[in-house]
Amino acid sequence: MHRLNRRKFFQFSAMAGGGAFLPGALNAQSGSVQRAWADSKKRVRVRGLNMAYYEVGEGDPIVFLHGNPTSSYLWRNIIPHVQHLGRCIAPDLVGMGDSDPLPDSGPGVYKFSVHRDYIFDMLDALGVTERVTLVIHDWGSGIGLSYAQKYPQRVKGIVYMEAILSPSSLPPIPEPTTGLFPVFRSPQGEEAILQNNVFVEQILIGGLNNYLSEEDKAEYRRPYLQAGESRRPTLTWPRELPRGGKPADTVQLVTEYSDWFAQSEVPKLFVRVNPGAIISAGPLLDFVRGFRNQTEITVFGSHYVQEISPHAIGRGIAQWVSRINA
Repeated sequence: MHRLNRRKFFQFSAMAGGGAFLPGALNAQSGSVQRAWADSKKRVRVRGLNMAYYEVGEGDPIVFLHGNPTSSYLWRNIIPHVQHLGRCIAPDLVGMGDSDPLPDSGPGVYKFSVHRDYIFDMLDALGVTERVTLVIHDWGSGIGLSYAQKYPQRVKGIVYMEAILSPSSLPPIPEPTTGLFPVFRSPQGEEAILQNNVFVEQILIGGLNNYLSEEDKAEYRRPYLQAGESRRPTLTWPRELPRGGKPADTVQLVTEYSDWFAQSEVPKLFVRVNPGAIISAGPLLDFVRGFRNQTEITVFGSHYVQEISPHAIGRGIAQWVSRINA
């Protein structure tokens, strides 16, 4: 089994940032936070499945969308900074967290377009149809930006960090040739992820070992304890990354929302992560910094920055949301 090359991949080095949990509804040691978060989730029926979500606060919706291989738990230390400013909703993507799995799992089932459609329908079912602020990360950015592109009249603002962008104005990102991602996108991916749970164990938990308590690690492992198809979403996601022009359908969707986002006047908060992993330097950072109607803040961290600098992120979001609400 390949070992994660952290410098070439996500640069999951130890950095200064977040730590203690905020006082409030989830105040206590990490174990009780974990239990309180899971126990407080609600359910809504979407396309015949139960979709789980955490909800707190009142007012205009603020929707927090996670990516791979996390869950709404990723936002637990950020939402308390913002919950007085609106109705905070943090869904679990289908087949992830506490949301039901798809009934016919297998290769290609948990595609980006499928996750997107479930979240779109979920937000409709929850009455989230106007004055929406999106807070997005990783593949949650793809879902959120696709939503904003389709329903621009519904969206009041967008907060994004470590987002997946592939604009037509830049050369396509080449297919990776080193590290774990070529393994994930090959026939060996099934063994690496479905059997050995590499995305959770090496990329997420291994990269955040200094920041996660044992209870936090247990919570991130919990949806994927059983080897096999329960881990399918965490394998399909890296196969959906637009690299080398593939997969063609996802490349088209990502390019369309990237181009739309660059030209949109929707208020934006760009949370730049230093050193980061996806939008850290070079042409993509230059592209992002050219967006219209945008505020930028910088926080320390790597890809899963919510576990490293949650309070800096939360404070930045709260200040920005207060301004656009004024």
